[in-house]
Formats: sequence, structure tokens, C-alpha cells
Amino acid sequence: MKPLTTSILAFTLLLTSTTLLHAAEFPAWRGPNSNGIILSEPAAPVEWSGSDNITWKTKLPAPGNSSPIIYKDRIFLTAALDEGKTRTLTSFNQKTGKPLWTSKITYTEKEPTHKTNPFASASPVTDGHRVYVSFGSAGLYAFDFNTGKQLWHRPLGKYHHIWGNAASPVLYKDTVIQFCSPGPAVKLVAVDKRTGKVIYTKIIPEAQSKDIKQFYGSWSTPLIFNNEGRDELLLALPKKLVSLNPRTGKEFWHCTGLTDLVYAQPIISNNVIVAMSGYMGAAIGVRIPGASAKGDVTKTHLIWRTPKNQQRIGSGLAIGDYLYICNEPGVAQCINIQTGKELWKKRLGVNSWSSMIYAGGKIYVTDTHGTTHVLRPGTTFDKLRSNKLAEKEMTRATIAFRSGQAFIRTYSHLYCIGTATK
Repeated sequence: MKPLTTSILAFTLLLTSTTLLHAAEFPAWRGPNSNGIILSEPAAPVEWSGSDNITWKTKLPAPGNSSPIIYKDRIFLTAALDEGKTRTLTSFNQKTGKPLWTSKITYTEKEPTHKTNPFASASPVTDGHRVYVSFGSAGLYAFDFNTGKQLWHRPLGKYHHIWGNAASPVLYKDTVIQFCSPGPAVKLVAVDKRTGKVIYTKIIPEAQSKDIKQFYGSWSTPLIFNNEGRDELLLALPKKLVSLNPRTGKEFWHCTGLTDLVYAQPIISNNVIVAMSGYMGAAIGVRIPGASAKGDVTKTHLIWRTPKNQQRIGSGLAIGDYLYICNEPGVAQCINIQTGKELWKKRLGVNSWSSMIYAGGKIYVTDTHGTTHVLRPGTTFDKLRSNKLAEKEMTRATIAFRSGQAFIRTYSHLYCIGTATK
């Protein structure tokens, strides 16, 4: 395991140069760098059940696919009631699970979605002053961190697709960036995080579906990284991976090879970007172009492509040269990020929409029955535990970590697992 340990150390140094928010917090979907790698949790819990090692559980008012975020002992979670007419953001006390405040907005217009994707499916993000939430067609909102007071609201147009939407807002410097997709109108919008004023809008016609029923589109959350001193925003679209300037929305470069449906977020490690299609589509490995790259880099930087894979909804993660992902049927894979070669493939449990998280030296992923599987990263399959909750509680959210505790959102409850480290 020595090469893997060395890779983790190298990855730690990489994150040090690209961290956007304080690493001890969990301020966004998939953690402080929005990539599933949590290096600030050396004591993440490994064993629990529906009764053992459960610190508290709090009843939730409605089901949802969004995931919890945690910052300064506050947990934030969205939900939608009344068939989407009421959409909420709730702040919970991390120590007790007690709700501190709930902010509600009303949206009475029709917005299509699928029964497996309840409204308010995007996860919030916070900078410790405001909490930013995408409520789909209802728009982008900012709420006061401490009181829940609505500070601003920015309509971004209607989302129209029969499967709904999912992309979470992303913080970049003084802006909030929202990918508005899928459907016949697709765009990337950046707004001033203090006022909600639009900084730029980038229309993305090649990602638009012909109508709301077409099996075509992207639900992927953007990922920002630093490329040789140049900040870039990666966006996985139907047919291609694109790199945009997060300050302006203008394209730097793109690489083709993806297929019509995309759910997972791009993954970066050891100078390689991996983008994955859903619905049994293609995956690609792209050598990161230099900071001067422009236009189509497919011929020069596409290093591998696997044309057909299992359905992928949740996002994977990469440690060194090894990429780990749990496919929707509940089958986990380890893939060499440099070659695309599969190293192992094993069934964990029932199907899963959750994204993988690396915390405390282990990989966590939860299936739709609320069972969280704990894996040891490596080139051979090594499952440490499968932790079942007392009931088979539906969940399509991603596990979160802070202060040595784990947090799982099911359709019925918010769970806190383990004892907080001092």
C-alpha cells in the first residue's frame, strides 16, 4: 500500500493549493473542495446500526435527494413540501439535531420532475455568512447563516425536464455559480454572492434537449480547479467535457467523447480528469491541458475512453492513480485513472445514487436502503463494514462528515453518527 500512501500525500499537497474554504468544515456538497476528499477527518466513524453509535436522529418533514452540509456546528438541509409548492431550508444544531430555524419559499407554478427526484434536490452551500440554495424554477436564494432571513432572490428561468434537476450551486471568490440544466434552455449563471446581481450568463445550446422528454442533458455540478495558476470550471455536458473561465463563463477548451446523459461530477487526480456519462454511456480520461490550451483538445489530450458502462448517477473520487465509483446498480469499481483499466468490480448491496466520500482514510457510500458501505482504498477490494440503519429508509443523498461524526439524510430522518471529537 506504499504507493497509495504516497499518492494521498501528493493529493494533500495539491488540495492545499486549491482549497476554496476552510478544510475543517463541510460547507458544500461533497466537502470543502466539492470532490469527496475530506482530509480533515482522521477519526470518522466506521461501525453503526439503527441503534448503536447513533448520537441523534431528527424527523424530517419531507423526502428529498439533497445532502446535508455542516459549518460551525450548524447543519443545513433543503426539502420540498406540498408537491413542491413549499420549499424549505432548515438549520439544525450539530450537537443535538434540534431545528434552529426554517426558511420557506412558495412556488406554485408547474415544474416537471420524476417521482425518484423530489423538488429541492440541489444541496446548499455556505461561506459562513450566507447559505445559498437553488430551488430549481423558483430561483437562487441567499439566507442569513444565523437567522435564516432571506437576503436576496435571483430568478434564473424555468427548469423543464421530466426528470427534474439536481446541480448544486458553487462558490467562487465573490460569486455563486449555478448550472441551470437540463431541458430546452441550458445556461451557466454567476451572481454576486452579496447582492444576487447577475455577473454573467452563458447560454449552452449544445447541452439543450429538443423537448422536456428527450433523454438528453446534464445534471452534473461544476468543479473548479487551479490549472498552472489559472482557475478553471469543469462542466460535464452531453457529448463533451468543457473547461470554462469561472470569472466570465467563456470557454478555455473542450474534449469530446461523452454520450447523451451525464449525472456525475468530473474527477481530477495526478494530472488526469475523468468525466463519466450515465445511462450505460461512455467515460473518458483526459490529460489536463496546459493553462494556454484553447479549443478542441480531443486529439491531443484524450488518453482513454470506455464506450459503455453501468448506469452512473453518484460521483466517484480518485486517490492517486486509482478512481473509485459506485454504479447505480450498487456495484463498486476501482479504475486506473491513467489507463481506464478496471482493477476490481464488486457488488456492495442494493442500488445507489449516492456519491463516494473519502474520510478518515476510508471510502464511504450509501445505498438506497440506508446501508452505508465502508471500503479501504486500494488495488484489491477490501470492504470493512456494511452499516444498516434500523429500517430500510430510502436515501439518495450523500453522507457528510464533520468533527469525527457522520451525517446521513434519508427520506424520513437526519442521522448523526458517532461522538464528536473535541
